[in-house]
Amino acid sequence: MNSKIMSALKERDLELGPAPVEGPYKNFKLTRDEDGIAWLLFDRAGASANTLSTEVLEEFAEILTALESERPVGLVLRSAKRSGFIAGADINEFRGLSNVDLVETQLGRGHEIINRLENLKFPTVAVIHGFCLGGGLEVVLACNMRIAIDGARFGFPEVLLGLHPGFGGTARSVHLFNPVEAMTMMLTGKNVDARKAKRLGLVDAVTQERHVLGAAKDAIFGRLKRKRSPLVKLMNIGPVRGFLASRMRTETKKKAAPENYPAPYALIDLWEKHGGSRGDMLLAEIPSFARLMVTPTAQNLIRVFFVRDEMKKLAGGKSPIKHVHVIGAGAMGGDIASWCANQGLRVTLADMQPSAIAGAMKRASALFSKIIRSKIGQRDALDRLIPDLTGEGARHADLIIEAVPERLDLKQKIYAGLEQVMKPGAILATNTSSIPLEELRTILKDPQRLVGVHFFNPVSRLQLVEVISHDQADPLALSTAMKFVGGIDRLPLPVKSSPGFLVNRALMPYLMEALLMLDEKVDKLTIDEAAEKFGMPMGPIELADQVGLDICLAVGEELRAKLGDSIPAAPEWLRQKVAKGELGRKTGQGFYEWKDGRVQKGHAHVHATAEMTDRLILPMSNVCVACLREGIVDNPDTVDGAMIFGTGYAPFRGGPLNYARERGPENVANALSALAAKYGDRFKPDAGWATFR
Repeated sequence: MNSKIMSALKERDLELGPAPVEGPYKNFKLTRDEDGIAWLLFDRAGASANTLSTEVLEEFAEILTALESERPVGLVLRSAKRSGFIAGADINEFRGLSNVDLVETQLGRGHEIINRLENLKFPTVAVIHGFCLGGGLEVVLACNMRIAIDGARFGFPEVLLGLHPGFGGTARSVHLFNPVEAMTMMLTGKNVDARKAKRLGLVDAVTQERHVLGAAKDAIFGRLKRKRSPLVKLMNIGPVRGFLASRMRTETKKKAAPENYPAPYALIDLWEKHGGSRGDMLLAEIPSFARLMVTPTAQNLIRVFFVRDEMKKLAGGKSPIKHVHVIGAGAMGGDIASWCANQGLRVTLADMQPSAIAGAMKRASALFSKIIRSKIGQRDALDRLIPDLTGEGARHADLIIEAVPERLDLKQKIYAGLEQVMKPGAILATNTSSIPLEELRTILKDPQRLVGVHFFNPVSRLQLVEVISHDQADPLALSTAMKFVGGIDRLPLPVKSSPGFLVNRALMPYLMEALLMLDEKVDKLTIDEAAEKFGMPMGPIELADQVGLDICLAVGEELRAKLGDSIPAAPEWLRQKVAKGELGRKTGQGFYEWKDGRVQKGHAHVHATAEMTDRLILPMSNVCVACLREGIVDNPDTVDGAMIFGTGYAPFRGGPLNYARERGPENVANALSALAAKYGDRFKPDAGWATFR
């Protein structure tokens, strides 16, 4: 009996129909079962996941020709990859495209092939497991029916690349299920699970792997009936579309400006103008997509996609870390601990104040309820996060992360105690945001085990972690730290120890310049508008409140002491605000008032000038060039990635170095020189501009 139960519970092999045999196709296997049903298995050669390239689509066209001739009883389309169905189009083919006519021609060929799938004269059913995204979802929409394996996920992530679906997905989705739900998926890029897809009408059935054969035959032989909602037809009527499209534009403008992110607006226009006719919308999708593809926004976002992929690879393999001990249960330490527990690690969280640990546990519970779907999963994550008032976990941890306030004496006192109890081979990591490791290590008898792992706030949303080296660090410890960061689904950036490292050194002039503009009596809303119009997720005044004015002051003073006048001095009134406890979001009052964690702010009455934007933005590019020249970082692409994934720097700009490259390095250097002549040497262009390309 027990063996039967265990057999039922273990992960099942994919049900792929008749045993596939080697055939004439490179990326597909085609077989028939005893009922005359063709099983087409997508198994892209040399890849761990299926993607749609030009080569794959042309081979698919050959198969369709064979199927049109052979006329099987029906067709089951599946992926042979355990990783999922189809992860989307091959984005390598999107890079560097600048010719609209060429894109239209290529896209038109893709439409032709997928239309042939839709027009086959026999029933077609897609069986989907794992992720089914982008072009993969567009393929299954062209099938007669869709069966999802429980746990499958569906989405249109194209908007994250500055695009909308381009293989017929815009038209097929809004005419298959509730157009508002379909548009929401396309406008946000968020995916839905199999159960929700069934409720929406995106899929016709949800089943388990062991029932695939029966479910597929039910679909082929007409025993699986789909429900069609009358709302689909109603919502595609012209006046209704117009009303809904207007509301969609209003909501979209709250999140993305049309001049910065044209794709969602192009999608709304496409549906509003052509959604009454499925055929018209299919045709209009092609030029709409092609125009988006050649925009700087799309090409920069595609570049960022590959930068992110390269940063993931920097982790370098599987992490050996199983137990993490975090010291400091404040906003950063507590959130680092909860993120590690969410990622499956055993975590002990130490602090001298029981109330701090209690607050961290409360925040962890709230986080888990948002990001973990199952109640059991939430419970398990909380079980992995262990309050540790005595600090006993330090004796057993593979990695100890110190996340206490930015005070050299406090950190060194902690290190002196830790070094006596850490097990052999354990790594000591500091989350310092500005103190060079050369200063921190002086207390240690064995400084080799000290590295930096600098997270960014909020930990659950910002993906970057700076992994900081120093000239006495053990290479194995650094390598393990990189693997640890990758293992918790974060992007590691190797950085040499220096004041502020990369991100805070680049960000601090942005924040401090905003404070100087306040000193000049520029309205805080105008200052924030200058950055937000550029594309930053929030302005520097709101960001200072988010980070905490006490932290901004401490880091600013630390960096100014090390870097001199390149970091502006903090105004005296900032010290007074900190002394009064007006620290920003965490106290409910800073530059803005905060209620329930949300900023209370209106709109600027005086609009920002281009010079204001340059004063805020160009120093970030200047620091990034300096860090490259100084060898603190060695790759301009990962510098851009670090600023995007660590600060939210406008992704559609491609990062501060890419922005400078597109604007012109000489133009940027000249603009900095003009600002230096007017406002002081803090704007002096770095010597690295002479060789930056």
